[in-house]
Amino acid sequence: MSPHPAGTLLGLGVLDPVLEASLLRGMDGVESSLRAAIRSDYPFVTEASRHLVEAGGKRFRPLLVLLASQFGDPEAPGVVPSAVVVELTHLATLYHDDVMDEAHMRRGAESANARWDNTVAILTGDFLFSRASDILADLGPEAVRIQARTFERLCTGQIRETVGPEPGADPVDHHLRVLADKTGSLIATSGRFGALMSGAEPRVVDVLTEFGERIGVAFQLADDIVDIASDSSESGKTPGTDLREGVPTLAGLIALSAMSSEDRLAELLVRPLPDDREHAEALTLLRAHPALDQARVEARRWADGARESLKELPANSARDALESMCDYVVTRTG
Repeated sequence: MSPHPAGTLLGLGVLDPVLEASLLRGMDGVESSLRAAIRSDYPFVTEASRHLVEAGGKRFRPLLVLLASQFGDPEAPGVVPSAVVVELTHLATLYHDDVMDEAHMRRGAESANARWDNTVAILTGDFLFSRASDILADLGPEAVRIQARTFERLCTGQIRETVGPEPGADPVDHHLRVLADKTGSLIATSGRFGALMSGAEPRVVDVLTEFGERIGVAFQLADDIVDIASDSSESGKTPGTDLREGVPTLAGLIALSAMSSEDRLAELLVRPLPDDREHAEALTLLRAHPALDQARVEARRWADGARESLKELPANSARDALESMCDYVVTRTG
C-alpha cells in the first residue's frame, strides 16, 4: 500500500469512494514502480537512491497525475509510469538542491550530501534523471518532448535564481518567474501527463496544465512560508534554510522593499547568514514582519487562480478534489 491514504495525503477531505479506490490503486502502483526504478546492479547506488524515496514525502506530483487522469481513462497504461517520471524528476532535483543549499536535513532525515558527500548526491540525482528518461522512452516522443522542455525550465529557473534579477527589474516579479520555472513547470507537467496519458480532450489537457502551473507557484510560495514560520518538527526541514544561504523568498523581498538599508532586518536579508546567532535573529524578525502575511496573501491569490481555472472542467468528484487541493497548499504546516 502507499504510505499515505489518498484522502489524507494532501488534505483532500472526504472523497467519493470510487475516486478514492482509483487513487489508492494508482498510488500503490506508483510506489512499487518507484522502488523498482531505483534498483541498480550496484547496491550502493540503490541505497543512495532509496534514501529519499523511503523518506516519504507528499507525493504531490504523482497524485496530481492520477487526479488529472480522472478526466479520461485513469486505467490507461501510461498514467502510472508518467506519475513515476514526475516523482523521479522531483526527487532528482532535491538531491541537487540540497547540494546547492548545503542542507543537512531533508524530510526529517539527514540529507544525502550530509550522509555521504556532494559528489554522491549529485550523481544520485543524475541516476534518477536517467531512470525517468528510460521510462519516458516507452511513453512516446511527445512525452519525451514535454519532459525535455520541462527540464529546460527547471534549469532556467535555477539559473535565474542564481544570477538574480537584471538591473532595474522588479525583484518580486523576477522571483515569481523563478518559482514558475523551478516548481510550477514540473507540477504543470504532472497535470498535463495525467490528462494526456488518459486520453482526455485537448482542452482538458490545457486546463489541467494551467491548473498545475498556478497551483505549483502557490505550493512553492507556501513552502517558503513554512520554511520561515514552522519549526523542524512540523516541516521535517531545518527552518530558514533559504535565509541562511541568502536565497531570496517572497516574504524577504517584500520586507526589503518596505525598509531602508539601515534597518537591521534589511541588513541581514541581503547576505548569507552562516552564523547561528544572526540566523536566529533574522528568522525572529522576519516571522514578526507584516511581509510574512503579505506572502500568505500572494500564495492564496495563486491558489485562487488555480481554482478559477477548474471552472472549465466538468463537475465531478475529481474536480472537487482538485479544488480541495487549492486550500491544502496554502494552509499546510509541513
